[in-house]
Amino acid sequence: MLIESRRRAYLTAMQVVNWLPRTELPFAAPSRPELLELPEPPVEVPAPAVVAKTPTEQPVAKPAERAKIEVPRPGSSARPASKPVEEAAPTPVVPKAAPVPPPRFALQLLRAGRCLLLVELPTGEAFQSRDPAYLLLKDMLRAAGLPDSPQIVAEPVRWPMLTRGNLDQGPDAARDFVQAFVSVRVEEEPCVCLWLIGLPAVRFAGEANAESYNRELQVEGLGSAWALPGLELLMEEPQRKADVWQAMRRLMARWKSTDE
Repeated sequence: MLIESRRRAYLTAMQVVNWLPRTELPFAAPSRPELLELPEPPVEVPAPAVVAKTPTEQPVAKPAERAKIEVPRPGSSARPASKPVEEAAPTPVVPKAAPVPPPRFALQLLRAGRCLLLVELPTGEAFQSRDPAYLLLKDMLRAAGLPDSPQIVAEPVRWPMLTRGNLDQGPDAARDFVQAFVSVRVEEEPCVCLWLIGLPAVRFAGEANAESYNRELQVEGLGSAWALPGLELLMEEPQRKADVWQAMRRLMARWKSTDE
């Protein structure tokens, strides 16, 4: 089931402002009553009566008094000291926080046996059968004892989703959307382990960073996840494959025992 924060993030990404479910949703916040109330008809207020003012007697102006001129006495040449003018303190200028640019990434969700794979697309485009990154992924699946022809679960997730508009597409919105997207697929068909391949998958689905590579994560709503380096990084730095293989041997019993 979707929790309320992820449901709202999913609807915000689809630009749905107001909506009412047909049935009661589990874990959903109560409906706001102001959306269900009809506006009351305007009430006409009678205009106030105009009261005529009675003429009043005009005050008689008094003759202006002559200003008194003080003549300085001899011997009193000291002048009163003038008070210093206090300067107003300048108002401190608070710098505005720079807007956080939206992250840019492309993720593909695949299924291999009882495992789901959220894979970073190195070029941003869908995998082709002869792509070096896809061939490396097939080798990894064969080594794990899983089918080496994974099934595409949905269209790739590309972020930011919109190039214009005022919709929040910062890192928090990206995380909420990716987690809601994957959790819906997990509810449709559960998996024993979610592979997070590449830093964007680890960061926005697993809420972790590159230091979590080759570790098992427990993500709320997604279950057990395995963080791996990206396919392009594994091709550029082949020495990382040894760490991936050691971590795979520790987790392999999880999906192998299920398949048996």
